[in-house]
Amino acid sequence: MGSGWSSEEERQPLLGPGLGPAPGAAWRSRGEAAAAAALPAAAPSPGRVYGRRWLVLLLFSLLGFVQGLVWNTWGPIQNSARQAYGFSSWDIALLVLWGPIGFMPCFAFMWLLDKRGLRITVLLTSFLMVLGTGLRCIPISDLVLKRRLIHAGQLLNGLAGPTVMNAAPFLSTTWFSADERATATAIASMLSYLGGACAFLVGPLVVPAPNGTAPLLASENSRAHIKDRIETVLYAEFGVVCLLFSATLAYFPPRPPLPPSVAAASQRLSYRRSFCRLLSNLRFLMIALAYAIPLGVFAGWSGVLDLILTPVHVSQVDAGWIGFWSIVGGCVVGIAMARFADFIRGMLKLILLLLFSGATLSSTWFTLTCLNSITHLPLTTVTLYASCILLGVFLNSSIPIFFELFVETVYPVPEGITCGVVTFLSNMFMGVLLFFLTFYHTELSWFNWCLPGSCLLSLLLILCFRESYDRLYLDVVVSV
Repeated sequence: MGSGWSSEEERQPLLGPGLGPAPGAAWRSRGEAAAAAALPAAAPSPGRVYGRRWLVLLLFSLLGFVQGLVWNTWGPIQNSARQAYGFSSWDIALLVLWGPIGFMPCFAFMWLLDKRGLRITVLLTSFLMVLGTGLRCIPISDLVLKRRLIHAGQLLNGLAGPTVMNAAPFLSTTWFSADERATATAIASMLSYLGGACAFLVGPLVVPAPNGTAPLLASENSRAHIKDRIETVLYAEFGVVCLLFSATLAYFPPRPPLPPSVAAASQRLSYRRSFCRLLSNLRFLMIALAYAIPLGVFAGWSGVLDLILTPVHVSQVDAGWIGFWSIVGGCVVGIAMARFADFIRGMLKLILLLLFSGATLSSTWFTLTCLNSITHLPLTTVTLYASCILLGVFLNSSIPIFFELFVETVYPVPEGITCGVVTFLSNMFMGVLLFFLTFYHTELSWFNWCLPGSCLLSLLLILCFRESYDRLYLDVVVSV
């Protein structure tokens, strides 16, 4: 069977005799797992943690942050990019779509993470980002070739997405103890979303908007100035990515000298057996759909939020701020919820039930508010901001909780494979919705009803889901 470590030497047992789990410990009954989850968090652990784990987490999180920032470079400054480089509307849409397209080879990155470990995968990911951001900075006067280089750079950056969005639970298991894993997963997974949100601040602050009413000469000067400011952003992002790649190359160990927990040292299933286990586990498929459907719908809905809010007289700038604060709020609440889950173990299902109850109510509130001519609910900027931001907070903060529940449900399947499958499903649902939007983009009211419907479906699936904590059982009971 395969392992989560990065080489044959690293796959050797890390715990001495008497410290590892008993044979078959991961296959205890659900009742035993639930009993383990109810034990106090102060149970002793045979492993140890190292202070350098926070440096590893910082490097990985910053890599995810910058990847999200680079991915969303062009959306907030699309009007300026059109004037500076002659981008069309299709070009702008494709620049954003390179992110989801980059998830197509995610199974190859999952295989690499399972066979070669964290260091090799992260180095390859950061190298792809260096190439991507570097291509965008090549000084070429030919605008056609320049646009192609920018598209190629965005694609290479999109190929880094599977690692920064899927490897967080693998990192937390490898480096952190059982009472810190959910927090580490939340930090590592949320920073990528925060980077995408910060692009709404960085781009408009540095790059000026075009002035369509200026005379021809002034317009030419304005175009040159806008192009210079955009290139400043591109060079700055390239420099930050190179700095992170150098730091990762200098110090990003594949694992600590000693494992932090029994689960970190235990053997995992092979790549092929992991997929067989996932596809035959009905409980995993249930909770995977509960994650993929609403998060995919929400991602597609967020991409056209400005179009959805146009009929209710909300500007593109206000729509951007709504998206920004919903992501920032989701990151903050997600980390807080994960910290709470670390203190009170075995409560992941309850946390998800609370979050999706709030998501269902806030999405219903938003949908009915947009139909104020029928419902007569007050349609104000405050109500739209509140409902949209609450929806984003509830859904975005559920991501790290879902990741931890996935790993607990299918353990000993490697973490990268588990989270890669569900993230691929989420991107697939988002792609299907965006495909339908190309045909029904003139009428988007039906899209609003998809949100409460998907949240309610997910709530019912979570309610019917029977949770188990096999990984936690190893760390809390077997280690005693």
